Amino acid sequence: MSTLTSDLAQELDGGRALPPVPARRGSRRIRSRLGRIAMYVLLVLLLTVVLLPFLWMLSSSFKHDDEVLTVPVQWLPTSFVWSNYAQIWTQIPMAGYLANSAFLAIVITILQVLTGSFAAYGFAKVRFPGRDALFLAYIATIAVPWQAYMIPQYMMMQKAGLTNTFTALILLQAFGAFGVFLMRQYYMTIPDELNEAARIDGLSDYGIWARIILPLSKPALASLALLTFVNTWNDYMGPFIYLSSNELWTVQIGLKSFIGQYSAQYALIMTGSVISIVPILVIFLAGQRYFISGIATSGMKG
Repeated sequence: MSTLTSDLAQELDGGRALPPVPARRGSRRIRSRLGRIAMYVLLVLLLTVVLLPFLWMLSSSFKHDDEVLTVPVQWLPTSFVWSNYAQIWTQIPMAGYLANSAFLAIVITILQVLTGSFAAYGFAKVRFPGRDALFLAYIATIAVPWQAYMIPQYMMMQKAGLTNTFTALILLQAFGAFGVFLMRQYYMTIPDELNEAARIDGLSDYGIWARIILPLSKPALASLALLTFVNTWNDYMGPFIYLSSNELWTVQIGLKSFIGQYSAQYALIMTGSVISIVPILVIFLAGQRYFISGIATSGMKG
């Protein structure tokens, strides 16, 4: 029987003997496992590289100033200076800076989501002459660096008397081409038959947007809200240019108070940086599922 099986295998393979099927399956499983292990090792290495600066920042927040920039790097402090997290609240008005950052981030995020989603509905679901050309021209503004029109913007706000106010930052950041692009890409995945059925039922474009499109776009809305909130919270140049009063400073501007003429309180800078990351970390973990879903779906159809 074994001889007959061997002869048959040779005939099927043109005279060459085939290896036993179980052995081939076993080698495939081994290669597959080795591939997964290599991928996991690579991901762990990449994750370590990404997290190293954050781990160093967290460790430095528990050090004295003269221990932060030691060479070689001292990853663990000789003694944990827990008082840094109590001192920072009395050294600068940290609570006020956090409140200013939260106010700007929340207001700009709400307006960005509102205007971006509404404009995206017009570009995705409303037919009018020159729609695609206008959309391409609007999206092309993303390629223009902010430094190119930074000075004209400031002059406009100065003539309007809006410098040193939150209004200037809100007006400049409440509208963005990226938000329109992200939401439009998601709206394109929604069947047009839903709009046509809603119009037959008597809904206007505003009603379709508010009652049909928005409820179906929660992942994309969450993605846009998260990206806008993080970008506004971390913004340094905008508040630095337009806000001169200490009472209006955001946490990113407030941290520069620890940089003196001849020295800097590096430990407190790291402590403030750790505190400033906590709100972003909480919001990202809360909306991670919607964020990943929105980003993945927004690129399905152009």
